[in-house]
Amino acid sequence: MKNITVIGGDSRLKTAAEILKGYGFNVKLSGVYGKKEAEESDVLLLPVPTTRDGTTVFSPFSKEKVFLADIARLTADRTLILTCNYMFDGKNCIDYGKNDAYCLLNAIPTAEGAIKLAIENTPFTLWGSRVLVIGYGRVGKILADRLKGLGCRITVSARKSTDFALISANGYYCANTYEIGKNPDYDIIFNTVDAEVLTDGDFKNCTAKLIVDLSSKGGFNTAAAEEYGITAIKAPGLPGKTAPQTAGEILAKTVKDIILQR
Repeated sequence: MKNITVIGGDSRLKTAAEILKGYGFNVKLSGVYGKKEAEESDVLLLPVPTTRDGTTVFSPFSKEKVFLADIARLTADRTLILTCNYMFDGKNCIDYGKNDAYCLLNAIPTAEGAIKLAIENTPFTLWGSRVLVIGYGRVGKILADRLKGLGCRITVSARKSTDFALISANGYYCANTYEIGKNPDYDIIFNTVDAEVLTDGDFKNCTAKLIVDLSSKGGFNTAAAEEYGITAIKAPGLPGKTAPQTAGEILAKTVKDIILQR
């Protein structure tokens, strides 16, 4: 059975490690990565995200720093490195953050976490609220579906005609992402797009009481939104914060499938 070394990460990675042990893998959690760890590892599992600074492994629970350069230098070519939103050039590396099944399942705790934020940060019910979901990718689809079940009046923005057709077919109002800044007349806005979709000037006429940014790179300037009395929340990485158990289960299954399919 494969020897998996797990480095860094938050609660979801610790949960994933325990579940992988239950699958029968030999799993070692390590706060360091040296020659010994490299020699013993068939698989190196790195966290979500693998790095926040581009230099070290994301390790919020550890005082030790593990440098990406050391991993690249020490890891043998035979070792499979599993990363999230990062790649080691010239190594046997798979970015599970681009795995379709993982991303789709991970959208579920993201959507639930976003709804939790909306409930906690508005003085009104979601039922009957005018809600804009920017983007109709994996997260946008799941989020719109969950909000529909809560009785929201939902508009979804997209850029492609095929997405407009699907949005309409699913019973939502449509908007063009390029034009939403002209008249942002909503109670709540959720952004799922990794691009600037609302400029600072757009907030002047924005009626939203709450804007939640679920993207990793950001879709608007929170400080500019707050100047107009809008509660603006950046909320990347929600699965690990609001549902680490489920997020860990999803990650463990993804890792198992990747290993067994090779």
